[in-house]
Amino acid sequence: MRTLIIAEAGVNHNGSLQLAKQLVDIACEAGVDIVKFQTFKAENLVTHTAVMADYQIQNLGQDSSQFDMLKKLELSFRDFLELKAHCDQKGIEFISTPFDLESIDFLSQLNMKYWKIPSGELTNLPYLEKIAKLEHPVILSTGMATMDEVRASYDILIKNGASEVFVLHCTSDYPTQFSDVNMNAMLSMKQEFGDNIGYSDHTQGILIPTVAVSMGAKIIEKHFTISKTMEGPDHKASLEPSELKELVNNIRNIESCFGSFVKQPTLEELNTRLVARKSIMASRKIEQGETFTSENLSIKRPGSGISPMKWYEVIGQKASRSFVKDELIEL
Repeated sequence: MRTLIIAEAGVNHNGSLQLAKQLVDIACEAGVDIVKFQTFKAENLVTHTAVMADYQIQNLGQDSSQFDMLKKLELSFRDFLELKAHCDQKGIEFISTPFDLESIDFLSQLNMKYWKIPSGELTNLPYLEKIAKLEHPVILSTGMATMDEVRASYDILIKNGASEVFVLHCTSDYPTQFSDVNMNAMLSMKQEFGDNIGYSDHTQGILIPTVAVSMGAKIIEKHFTISKTMEGPDHKASLEPSELKELVNNIRNIESCFGSFVKQPTLEELNTRLVARKSIMASRKIEQGETFTSENLSIKRPGSGISPMKWYEVIGQKASRSFVKDELIEL
């Protein structure tokens, strides 16, 4: 399976439809498979008094309520209709993560191929059931969760009709320190849920997503932005356009290097083998009928003659003709 690369625009449009369209264009230029946004109404998502996460306070440089922060980052349902049309025009797959039940109802009209469940909704039973009953493939992020919680959510999705569930390892810290990635947990989930595993990355840079692909991730999700210097909660843990393009190139290169499970030389190696390997040849002039010995034979390049692995088969035989020094031996 080709790695599915999701460019997570999220709320990095800062509430601007124009910036959201620019993010779509950047994702297209980078060659990703999907560009993903987040759909919500702040009043359905959070109370007016809910506090921000520590990383949000740090990244924004201010401490206000989650509601106030999220209200500034909203796009309207009408905006999303226009954004979906822009993605269709550009030829890139559009999906958006719903954060409330009303947003699920709205997005169900947009014919999305995949439904993405964020880590924060992993324990939201009515939400999980509603998405599962749409009977589409579901991508489940698992930040902040235990294996028991992931298993419970997975079972709910399957039981209620999800056609397929992809489980993404994730650490919900922005940015995530390398020491907190715990990538081996992705392999544990592979043992638990099968090959449909992936990684949603919040580290800085592109190293860790490429490691995930080398370890078997079928889906990679990564935040991106126009500029890391922009104001907002997620920009600092996001890739800039050139980095996003580099990530895509690296992942495609990793895929191309996997090959088959058969150990055999490539066509190019067959040519190199003639040059790099050695053959049995005469170390001095050998007369016809003379016995081959370790004194009149040597092993040198090129490898176009008898392999040195047959050394003891050649020793003791008689020369069928005469040979000059450094001539390949023939039996």
